[in-house]
Amino acid sequence: MIPSSVGLVELRQRIDEVTRFLAATVGIANAHTVEFYTHDVWSSFVAVSPEEVLTAIETSGRQGEPQLQQQSGSTEQRGTTFGFCPDTKRLVDAHELLRAAKAHSLPGMGVCMSRDELVESLRRDPSELGVELEADEFMNSKKSHEVQSMAEVVDCLAKRCGVKQVVDVGSGKGYLSSFLSLQHGLRVFGIDSSSANTHGAQERNRKLKKFSKVYQKHRKAAKGEPERQVVTDIKSEEEEDESLKDKPETPDSNPIEEFFFSLMSLEVIQSGRTFSSSLTDEERQRRKRENLERKAPSRNGATGAVFSPLTSYVTAETQLRELIQELEDAVLVGLHTCGDLAPSMLRMFAARPELLAVCSVGCCYNKLSEEFEPDAHDCSCGPFGFPLSQHLRRRSWFCGRNARMSACLALERVTLGHGIQMESLFYRAVLHVILRDHYGAYKSV
Repeated sequence: MIPSSVGLVELRQRIDEVTRFLAATVGIANAHTVEFYTHDVWSSFVAVSPEEVLTAIETSGRQGEPQLQQQSGSTEQRGTTFGFCPDTKRLVDAHELLRAAKAHSLPGMGVCMSRDELVESLRRDPSELGVELEADEFMNSKKSHEVQSMAEVVDCLAKRCGVKQVVDVGSGKGYLSSFLSLQHGLRVFGIDSSSANTHGAQERNRKLKKFSKVYQKHRKAAKGEPERQVVTDIKSEEEEDESLKDKPETPDSNPIEEFFFSLMSLEVIQSGRTFSSSLTDEERQRRKRENLERKAPSRNGATGAVFSPLTSYVTAETQLRELIQELEDAVLVGLHTCGDLAPSMLRMFAARPELLAVCSVGCCYNKLSEEFEPDAHDCSCGPFGFPLSQHLRRRSWFCGRNARMSACLALERVTLGHGIQMESLFYRAVLHVILRDHYGAYKSV
């Protein structure tokens, strides 16, 4: 989100600064990792040693974020352009390049606010903090962090817009959709192109909904809080809670975590269940009566939070109201929107009046189609993903596939030797050399 103090003219100036920086550096960004072996790319683009570059990266990590205003114009005084020699086009100052890269990042340009600042600006009631269900009980730590962080933003957007519906595009296995539905009380329509994902999301959500109250009871018991009577809303399966109590605990185990990990698996085996055949007639009638009483409000028109998985391939032209008949005003969301799905969501948001807000986290930038990339028209049909900006389209701007691939890599992981499979890339380089020297094949694949 762009702060209201940044106008359109200033925003275009910042974009021009970024394109100027990329024009000087995109050459090395578009070099494939294999080409460092086969074409000696390092010597072609860099005039300093790898050790010096790594030292510069380590040093820059301990420094503050430079601002774009402080960076502009300083490189010319040193006789370099963002650390590159203007004559040889080779990198001669790694420290200067890193300072320029930070200055031209979103935080350095000052055109965006942080996620925490966004949530604070959207939250009307300071007491609206946290949720009962802790996602890390049934997701790995990375997924848990992503889901909880994005769910809070989406919930704040929904409250600010006064809506109770969310459309989750590319919902996958339904982690975010289920979390929004169960813990934030939102009606979520999850759309995914894979029927297998849709079925899996439906099963997981069904089990989560069935056991959500049981989970809260166990969580409070683990914290030593007073235990309240909890009755689930599933016919003849109310004793799921009792089966958990009867299950023997092993040393160093977390019963709540084990319970929810098994719950999220489609192959969950529910052992120790008290079957209806073992209950007395009086007990069966009592439970049936309680189920009917709890279901009565929903039959009288109360909607409540629901997650509805759908299978459909979504493009910018998708008519959501034809796909979702119950759709009202809603928030459009997408976590890990791959390739062109992210720009398709933005186009959809701009064209559909029923979508009052959008929250998208893109990924797989290497799969993003670029209108002005050479040979792009041979492999893409329909609207291109980049650029969306008319300002950049007038300049026919493109980055290139390898540069987009580099954008998927975290610098912190790469410097520690993670994120790039160096051994497999080395053998790929050997194959390239054999094809080049013995078969005359020079095209990189």
